[in-house]
Amino acid sequence: MLLAGAEPHPARTADGLRALLPQVDLVIVDLTARAYDGVAVVAEASTAGRRVLAVAQHDDLALHASARAAGADKVYAYRKLFEDGPATLRTWIAKEPPG
Repeated sequence: MLLAGAEPHPARTADGLRALLPQVDLVIVDLTARAYDGVAVVAEASTAGRRVLAVAQHDDLALHASARAAGADKVYAYRKLFEDGPATLRTWIAKEPPG
Protein backbone atom coordinates (compact mmCIF):
# COMPACT_ATOMS: atom_id res chain seq x y z
CA MET A 1 0.00 0.00 0.00
CA LEU A 2 1.41 3.36 -1.00
CA LEU A 3 0.93 6.37 1.23
CA ALA A 4 1.62 9.74 -0.42
CA GLY A 5 3.90 7.99 -2.90
CA ALA A 6 5.87 5.88 -0.42
CA GLU A 7 5.51 2.42 1.09
CA PRO A 8 4.99 2.71 4.88
CA HIS A 9 6.80 0.40 7.31
CA PRO A 10 5.38 1.06 10.79
CA ALA A 11 7.62 0.79 13.83
CA ARG A 12 6.07 1.20 17.25
CA THR A 13 9.26 1.09 19.33
CA ALA A 14 12.81 2.39 19.06
CA ASP A 15 14.03 -1.19 18.55
CA GLY A 16 11.48 -1.61 15.77
CA LEU A 17 12.82 1.51 14.07
CA ARG A 18 16.41 0.33 14.42
CA ALA A 19 15.47 -2.91 12.66
CA LEU A 20 13.90 -0.94 9.80
CA LEU A 21 16.60 1.72 9.33
CA PRO A 22 18.63 -0.31 6.80
CA GLN A 23 15.50 -0.65 4.62
CA VAL A 24 14.18 2.93 4.60
CA ASP A 25 15.27 6.39 3.44
CA LEU A 26 12.63 8.46 5.20
CA VAL A 27 11.37 8.35 8.78
CA ILE A 28 8.33 10.00 10.35
CA VAL A 29 8.48 10.30 14.14
CA ASP A 30 5.66 11.04 16.57
CA LEU A 31 7.45 13.16 19.16
CA THR A 32 4.89 12.51 21.89
CA ALA A 33 4.81 8.72 21.60
CA ARG A 34 5.00 6.94 24.95
CA ALA A 35 6.88 3.86 23.75
CA TYR A 36 10.08 5.75 22.88
CA ASP A 37 11.87 9.08 23.30
CA GLY A 38 10.89 10.95 20.13
CA VAL A 39 13.87 13.31 20.06
CA ALA A 40 16.30 10.43 20.63
CA VAL A 41 14.69 8.50 17.77
CA VAL A 42 14.99 11.56 15.50
CA ALA A 43 18.68 11.80 16.37
CA GLU A 44 19.26 8.11 15.75
CA ALA A 45 17.51 8.12 12.37
CA SER A 46 19.23 11.34 11.30
CA THR A 47 22.65 10.05 12.37
CA ALA A 48 21.97 6.94 10.27
CA GLY A 49 21.58 9.25 7.27
CA ARG A 50 17.79 9.13 7.03
CA ARG A 51 15.60 12.15 6.32
CA VAL A 52 13.27 12.72 9.26
CA LEU A 53 9.90 14.43 9.56
CA ALA A 54 8.48 14.78 13.06
CA VAL A 55 5.00 15.56 14.36
CA ALA A 56 4.01 17.11 17.68
CA GLN A 57 1.52 19.41 19.34
CA HIS A 58 1.43 22.80 17.60
CA ASP A 59 2.21 24.77 20.74
CA ASP A 60 5.18 22.77 22.05
CA LEU A 61 7.82 25.00 20.49
CA ALA A 62 10.59 23.69 22.73
CA LEU A 63 9.94 20.15 21.51
CA HIS A 64 9.87 21.36 17.90
CA ALA A 65 13.24 23.05 18.41
CA SER A 66 14.72 19.97 20.09
CA ALA A 67 13.63 17.76 17.20
CA ARG A 68 15.11 20.13 14.62
CA ALA A 69 18.36 20.29 16.60
CA ALA A 70 18.38 16.47 16.65
CA GLY A 71 18.15 16.37 12.85
CA ALA A 72 14.49 16.56 11.82
CA ASP A 73 13.99 18.19 8.40
CA LYS A 74 10.58 19.45 9.45
CA VAL A 75 8.35 19.36 12.49
CA TYR A 76 4.64 19.61 11.76
CA ALA A 77 1.67 19.95 14.05
CA TYR A 78 -0.67 16.96 14.13
CA ARG A 79 -3.37 19.23 12.72
CA LYS A 80 -1.31 20.00 9.60
CA LEU A 81 -1.10 16.33 8.74
CA PHE A 82 -4.76 15.80 9.63
CA GLU A 83 -5.89 18.61 7.34
CA ASP A 84 -3.43 18.21 4.48
CA GLY A 85 -1.47 15.02 5.18
CA PRO A 86 -1.12 13.43 1.74
CA ALA A 87 -0.06 16.64 -0.02
CA THR A 88 2.28 17.63 2.83
CA LEU A 89 3.92 14.20 2.82
CA ARG A 90 4.21 14.09 -0.99
CA THR A 91 5.97 17.47 -0.95
CA TRP A 92 8.39 16.34 1.77
CA ILE A 93 9.05 12.98 0.07
CA ALA A 94 9.75 14.68 -3.28
CA LYS A 95 12.18 17.21 -1.79
CA GLU A 96 15.78 16.57 -2.69
CA PRO A 97 17.91 15.53 0.29
CA PRO A 98 20.58 18.03 1.38
CA GLY A 99 24.05 17.61 -0.08
